[in-house]
Amino acid sequence: MKTEKLVSKVTNYILRKVGKCLGDYQMIDNGDRILVGVSGGKDSITLIDALAEKRRVLPVKFMLYTVRVEFTTAAVNLDNNLEVKIIDDYLKSITEGHFVIRQNLPETTKKLSCFWCSWNRRKQIFLLAKKLNCRKVALGHTLDDIVVTFLMNLFYHGEISTMPPKVVMFNGEIVLIRPLAYVSEKEVVEYIRAKNLPVKQTMCPVYDTEKQFQRRKYLKELIDQLSQYWPNIRMNIFNSLKRVKDEYLV
Repeated sequence: MKTEKLVSKVTNYILRKVGKCLGDYQMIDNGDRILVGVSGGKDSITLIDALAEKRRVLPVKFMLYTVRVEFTTAAVNLDNNLEVKIIDDYLKSITEGHFVIRQNLPETTKKLSCFWCSWNRRKQIFLLAKKLNCRKVALGHTLDDIVVTFLMNLFYHGEISTMPPKVVMFNGEIVLIRPLAYVSEKEVVEYIRAKNLPVKQTMCPVYDTEKQFQRRKYLKELIDQLSQYWPNIRMNIFNSLKRVKDEYLV
């Protein structure tokens, strides 16, 4: 049985990391309307809960909205209804508005990819953000996601790039923020367990067989192995992207 003191220690540690990220990248301004993309998984649920917690103590005032984009077919339902209802009710209780966008997967003989799903989900989020007058869009990418994306681009695409914690898009119409940029996946799991937050398991029939997913899984396992010898390796890789020495590049 978790003690209240232990729960507070775990959550406060992670919330401090979120607060530092928000401050370092000046992610939130007074009066912001923020749309948070949620899947119902551990990362996005940690993100919205952490933002809801931070707005209690931050000097700036902002409003939170959430959206879940659901892709289904007549044969496949990507969600467990009971799980999703619990999550949707929770999101409604801590935000100014929770929205669900349902889209049918296209009927095609071609294999769908994670890229297709991600691109179309992002499109729907941006369209809703514009409709709600939300200039800020928050996504639940973690430190692990940023580091693995960097390694993916380095190893498989021959370029140095990753997902920045904050990026201005569409000539300033949308500012994309990633407040979990300093938080590892392991810490996300600890936060979810400590607060006993509702999450759903991935039900996508494509996810586990997607080639890109397999590559990401391999690189995540590689980082896990290396972190046994160098515990700070994730943050060191992240920080290296801010300390580029141009004179030593080709």
